[in-house]
Amino acid sequence: MRIGRYDVHSIDTGRFALDGGAMFGVVPRPLWQKTNPPDEKNRICMAARALLILGENRRILVDTGNGVKYSEKQTAIYRFEAPPGAAEAALARYGLSPGDITDVILTHLHFDHAGGSTLPSPSGIVPAFPNARYVVQRDHWNAALHPSERDRASFFPDDYMPLRREGLLELIDGEGELFPGIVVRLFHGHTTALQAPLISGGGSTLLFCADLIPMVPHVQLPWIMGYDLRPLVTLEEKRAVLTAAADEGWILALEHDPQAEAVTVVRGERGFGVDRTLSLD
Repeated sequence: MRIGRYDVHSIDTGRFALDGGAMFGVVPRPLWQKTNPPDEKNRICMAARALLILGENRRILVDTGNGVKYSEKQTAIYRFEAPPGAAEAALARYGLSPGDITDVILTHLHFDHAGGSTLPSPSGIVPAFPNARYVVQRDHWNAALHPSERDRASFFPDDYMPLRREGLLELIDGEGELFPGIVVRLFHGHTTALQAPLISGGGSTLLFCADLIPMVPHVQLPWIMGYDLRPLVTLEEKRAVLTAAADEGWILALEHDPQAEAVTVVRGERGFGVDRTLSLD
């Protein structure tokens, strides 16, 4: 898909599963299981998508999926389905290798967004994209270094500490333009200082929603994850984004929906709903 100066592609890094109740918060199972049927352990299937942005002599990756650094116990808990080489194979479709990536924008450092930033090697854990700068919000970095008991399990230091050790980490402060036509918007409901890239140009706008709106059902305002640190903040952040998306025709790229890569939305009498589902290729 072409958005202004850039070609934008969805990169499938694999699948995993999380508890359906946690993913939909106060929404009861009889409602969410209609669209997201759970397995015998109450887990629902989820995608771990990244966004590839090509243009202006940059090869940008937004988020990196779960990666492959997990123990048997973790794999059993989260049902990781990310075979070694999945990300490389996805990049190869566009004639790229990991060494070609110039920039990695990490929306936040939870394991399902930053896990693929590093990989195991004979010498230890190393950056997966060795020639890239990894961009993280400073406030979120500080939160990841000092998580609370509530969100500690979402942060795996091996996903991001090697980036600092190798001098590839770039901490930025606040919203603003990273590249021509690409700005980051900040959201604080899910976690502190989640940054979501907004790409605009040529009459089109695309927001990579990350965990603000992770799946199609979350387009509905009350459908908010139990994982969110500040659910009422999420509610108002979603309302603002969905209003702009409906009024201005934004494309919302979905990181975790197992079927839909992206949607457009409309406003109705009962709130917001999906207008169209889209492929980014």
